[in-house]
Amino acid sequence: MIPSLDFHSLAAAYAGGAATPSEIAREVVARIAARGDDGVWISRVLAERLAAAAAALERLPPDDRGRLPLYGIPFAVKDNIDVEGVPTTAACPALAYVPARTAPCVQRLVAAGALFVGKTNLDQFATGLVGTRSPYGVARNPFDPAYIPGGSSSGSAVAVSAGLVSFALGTDTAGSGRVPAGFNNIVGLKPTRGLVGTAGVVPACRSLDCVSVFALTVADAARVVDVARGSPGDPEARAMPPGFGVFGEKPARFKFAVPAMIQREFFGNADAERLFAAAVERLETLGGTAVEIDFAPFLEVASLLYDGPWLAERAAAIDDAVDGRRDVLHPVTRRIVDGADRITAADVFHGQDRLAALAQATAAVWRENDLLLLPTSGTIFSIAEIEAEPVARNAMLGRYTNFTNLLDLAALAVPNGFYRNGLPAGITLLAPAFHDPLLAAIGAAFQRHAGLSLGATGAALPPQDDPAAVPFPYLPLAVFGAHLSGMPLNSELLGLGARLRRTMRTAPVYRLYVLPDGKRPGLVRRPHDGVAIDLEVWDVPMEAVGTLLADIAPPLGLGTIALEDGGAVRGFLCEAHAAGEARDISAFGGWRAWQASRA
Repeated sequence: MIPSLDFHSLAAAYAGGAATPSEIAREVVARIAARGDDGVWISRVLAERLAAAAAALERLPPDDRGRLPLYGIPFAVKDNIDVEGVPTTAACPALAYVPARTAPCVQRLVAAGALFVGKTNLDQFATGLVGTRSPYGVARNPFDPAYIPGGSSSGSAVAVSAGLVSFALGTDTAGSGRVPAGFNNIVGLKPTRGLVGTAGVVPACRSLDCVSVFALTVADAARVVDVARGSPGDPEARAMPPGFGVFGEKPARFKFAVPAMIQREFFGNADAERLFAAAVERLETLGGTAVEIDFAPFLEVASLLYDGPWLAERAAAIDDAVDGRRDVLHPVTRRIVDGADRITAADVFHGQDRLAALAQATAAVWRENDLLLLPTSGTIFSIAEIEAEPVARNAMLGRYTNFTNLLDLAALAVPNGFYRNGLPAGITLLAPAFHDPLLAAIGAAFQRHAGLSLGATGAALPPQDDPAAVPFPYLPLAVFGAHLSGMPLNSELLGLGARLRRTMRTAPVYRLYVLPDGKRPGLVRRPHDGVAIDLEVWDVPMEAVGTLLADIAPPLGLGTIALEDGGAVRGFLCEAHAAGEARDISAFGGWRAWQASRA
């Protein structure tokens, strides 16, 4: 039987007749049995039911099978997500109920041909990053059972890493879809909040909760989110940009932020520090430029999650689920929830105000960089270490994750190598909402360059089989005149929903002129005597580009502008003839400096 359940290997086996969904279903059942009582599962589909679902797929006409993007792919679901007829517990037996309908995100996966195997263990009510806060035991870390598997989506991550399923759904409020990925040498994709609906999910912190995906490869995780996304009628739903897809095209050049050296914390783990430095070098090899930033605002946002109004929101959700009976909770879960009792209504408003200010403080990072690179966690702990200090050490694991949903970021955790003791470590790429395709493209390139085996299976990364890249939902557009921040026409960009990405300069091959109306500059390519000109790059929603172009009058037209860092971007160039009698203001280095000289 095939050694790996990654999508490429399964598709090749099905296409070549080396396997059928029924055979894969039997193999999955056998693998689960071979691991014994490993703490991964809370409930499982009967082998007969799984076999019947696989046989039903095989009876489909070939054309119908070809239209199922997840044909015959086995998967698991974290046990805080509803599946009709299967108990939902959120790792709290007192909560247990049998849902009458399946969560829409799971329905979409089954409708796409995926085979549901069972419900996985978790930190109770998805409260924790450790995987030890469950009355159903601890999911056994396949690399060393003395160490934690990560949480809260512990069972889902281990099921994928151990080769029991091809992918698994988790949830991610504070890092639960990323930390277990790092501890299990797999991919954890936390999409933009609201991209995948949370209807049918037991809430942990409803305004922040995301459904996440664990898989062996970035390409596999992206495919799953593309199938599962959409949330009609979901109160937390968000409209996606037209043409949106999860897997994009990797830019040849990009900038990525990293915390300043003094702000990098590995809690005494020299191996973790070494591996993160190697990750920075790998991204640079792939075309990135590292930029050190002040990480302090992100850390302050992270502190708000368990010391602010969102702790009260979590406590409210858990109290609703257990009818206020906190005595039925895991001792550590109760200790955390009880901490919410001190939070007042005034604290809620103060916390929201502080978050708004910190979001503004972090916005500068995205104006200068395409993404943020972080360790998925600064270290890993043994089960004994967590039992000795369950809250403090859990907080250490959330240093690089807790702020993500509060700041409305997308995130992708990718394997990064191994400590000297054989345990895996990961990195996480982060970017603003709906920049998922950028993260997937760069993350897939990172995983391929690293060349690590898949999970704990020992299988090699399959041949490149990434999904077709979709157009990025935003067009990066260079502006250098009246559309600059604070200039008269900047409101047009803001009105179209554009976002300032970064400030930079052109390559030194241009001259800048004042056009006859005196209100606009003209950028003309002059390689023989050009200079570098200041500009801003804005992400303009693709559906709004036509509106912007319609308002641009001759002699300006859309073209490609060479950048100082060797990259290129779309922008408005001027026809060379218009520069004949225009005033050359190149010596000022940009329109803003020219305007300031006239003030």
